[in-house]
Amino acid sequence: MSDYSYKAVNRDMGRVIHDYDLISAGDRILVGVSGGKDSLGLLWMLAERLRRIPIDYQLVPLYVDPGFDGGFASELQQWCRRQLDLELQVEYTDHGIVAHSDENLENPCFLCARRRRQRIFEKAEETGCSKIALGHHKDDILETFFINMCYTGVMSTMRPAQQMFDGKFTIIRPLAYVDEDRLRRFAAAMDFPEFVNPCPSGDSSKRREIKEIVAGLTRGKKKIKNNMFRSLGHINMDYMLKPAGRLR
Repeated sequence: MSDYSYKAVNRDMGRVIHDYDLISAGDRILVGVSGGKDSLGLLWMLAERLRRIPIDYQLVPLYVDPGFDGGFASELQQWCRRQLDLELQVEYTDHGIVAHSDENLENPCFLCARRRRQRIFEKAEETGCSKIALGHHKDDILETFFINMCYTGVMSTMRPAQQMFDGKFTIIRPLAYVDEDRLRRFAAAMDFPEFVNPCPSGDSSKRREIKEIVAGLTRGKKKIKNNMFRSLGHINMDYMLKPAGRLR
């Protein structure tokens, strides 16, 4: 393992946990695992953190299988068991198949994500977890801001900590300060497995389009991306418009 990549991810993760008080002693945390580098990195870091800090919490990793052929649920279970000594719970669904069927009149990604999120909340309640950890990183949060602004006309994004259902659950994002490139280097250094996403819409989402736009705006300049991210918490309402009607 690259000592630098681990320290960099650990430092950024520690900062956001401290800034938003994400994890407390006795927490039982459902960890959403997709098989990608982000969720694997999150689960690995949360498990590793337990070995060196005085705060004790429990992890319940969960993978929601969308039902496509060529799934990797069993391989993912084996990795969690072998590498982290954690038992990955798998929920087999038909969410992805239904979302891409003729009976669905909505965007397939929207319907699939909505159903997956609903199952995650249901599973959190079944397993007694009040917190749900998701692997969204700094780039995800910035891209979500642009997606909402461009496609819904609303300036909003994901927060590192968001209470849901009147505080019954709290979604936490411990990787919120971590750059995607840093996570990519960490995953390579850790030799995480690379699972192929079987979703037919995996390469044609709105997020991918926005990712290319953000990459064009920053042009690889980390300072610009950091300033864009920092601006999400520094909004001068004196220089913003009041809500307007529909523009033509």
